[in-house]
Amino acid sequence: MSQPVIAATGLYVPPDSISNNELVDAFNAYVGAFNADHATAIAAGDMAPLLPSSADFIEKASGIKSRHVVNKNGILDPAVMRPEIPERTNDELSVLAEMAVLAARDALARWGGNVSDIGAVICAASNMQRPYPAIAIEVQNALGVRGFAFDMNVACSSATFGIKTAADFISSGSAKAVLVVNPEICSGHLNFRDRDSHFIFGDVATAVIVADEALADGGWSILGTRLKTQFSNNIRNNFGFLNRCAPEGIGAADKLFVQEGRKVFREVVPMVIDMIIAHAEHLGVDPKGLKRLWLHQANINMNDMIGRKVLDRVPTPQENVIILDEFANTSSAGSIIAFHKANSDFAVGETGLICSFGAGYSAGTVFVRKR
Repeated sequence: MSQPVIAATGLYVPPDSISNNELVDAFNAYVGAFNADHATAIAAGDMAPLLPSSADFIEKASGIKSRHVVNKNGILDPAVMRPEIPERTNDELSVLAEMAVLAARDALARWGGNVSDIGAVICAASNMQRPYPAIAIEVQNALGVRGFAFDMNVACSSATFGIKTAADFISSGSAKAVLVVNPEICSGHLNFRDRDSHFIFGDVATAVIVADEALADGGWSILGTRLKTQFSNNIRNNFGFLNRCAPEGIGAADKLFVQEGRKVFREVVPMVIDMIIAHAEHLGVDPKGLKRLWLHQANINMNDMIGRKVLDRVPTPQENVIILDEFANTSSAGSIIAFHKANSDFAVGETGLICSFGAGYSAGTVFVRKR
């Protein structure tokens, strides 16, 4: 049985960035206009006024200071408040595939291997811009990869589920190397007029090459992978092709991202802590001895608690990597960004954990050791 190795990672970051202050200015302008337009109903008690947001509230609640996005102007226009992304023809590379290809090329350059050795491409992300043809097959075609490709969606855990699938392909001999791409245009499914969530997401693309150890110069041995799902409605996105079939019409209810944040915190954090500790015990790894945690980047308070419980101490910033301040929540890509940016100081034999958790509920753990 072949030993799967994370041979390289790649990252693509959109050029536009929005600070909390910029986002709040646009949101509060919308709130002011809304309240003015509905002043009579609000005064009569028939409608509650919208409340303004603040940069301090956002940072305290989430740890987020800014976010990268594919389009800044539309989001910051109080009359629009969504990214404006022109539709492309079928002969052009789609936006999601383009981001994935750029991240993949970064990973390929860092790997130094041959594209001909890649036997599969997995596009693992929280939202695909179309049902078919698969974005993964489009990426496969753009890169000149042989073999097969497919899309998979497990929301914020898509990357770890993709790594698990890739590692299984390597172990079974189904492929010598697998490319996993995680393009996330999270701004496209975010309601920028919702005070509780307008600040949460950002856009980015990551890529991971999982290969047989014979094709990896150094890299990270995958000690073990574990996945978990448990149904919950507390994080949901109802947008889909059947919306147009509803008699009441697509606009009858919000079809974008919604969550019950406090419930998610109470239910997901203990689940993830127990999963990490149990998986470490199964592998014979002391969780307290992990050099680094690369956790899903949803909320700094969630990550702080998971870090404290797993390491049994208050983690240092070097032990529990946080990239939320710059990137916000980038769904499946968050833990991969953290890993990509903070692993160069590892010595051979040192161990770390890539971990995801999110909608579904879903969670994934990938324990890795420097080769």
